[in-house]
Amino acid sequence: MNFAASNFSFISLFFKADLVVKLVIIILIAASIYSWAIIIEKYKLFKRINGSSNFFEDQFWSSKSADSLYKKLEDYNEDPMANVFKAGMEFMIKNKSRASSVQERIQQALSGAIDKEMEIVEKKLTFLATVGSTTPFIGLFGTVWGIMNSFQSIAISKNTSLAIVAPGIAEALFATALGLLAAIPAVVAYNKFTSDSRKYSTRLENFSQSFISII
Repeated sequence: MNFAASNFSFISLFFKADLVVKLVIIILIAASIYSWAIIIEKYKLFKRINGSSNFFEDQFWSSKSADSLYKKLEDYNEDPMANVFKAGMEFMIKNKSRASSVQERIQQALSGAIDKEMEIVEKKLTFLATVGSTTPFIGLFGTVWGIMNSFQSIAISKNTSLAIVAPGIAEALFATALGLLAAIPAVVAYNKFTSDSRKYSTRLENFSQSFISII
């Protein structure tokens, strides 16, 4: 029984697998590991920017003026909302002499700043979508290849016993499981972070409208 258990362990299945199945397994494991790295990174990112934006909004509404808040801000700021505010203030400072059209133009400047910040926030989300949509099919390819190996083993040995076909079937199921293991967390995380991204983008747009109304 111990021999059978070790014979069908994940490590044993990998080393006994066909080269094509090995490549499929490596691709799926690499995709899963990188997906989890992105998931952890994005979780920390949204937690950080929501907290920092709360702090900045408190500063914004409690400041005596936009100029005084702008002077307090550092040149580099990791908070997207603060960066949008800075972009608006810098545009105003450069265009004081052209006040007649400043409202429409500052709105364009703020929209451009929001797009720039959201591009950073949404970076790598496409990879999660790609993993979620492609890894089940990569796993399925490994499954088909493993089953083909099983039929070839039957044809060569002319033996239909389970001992002959079991290794190929096990490889096939292993590839299928890895495909789902990579895809499911990626799809769930992509949907969650896309929703979080939309909410945060709306928050930045609402802030920009408040900023325009004040100035």
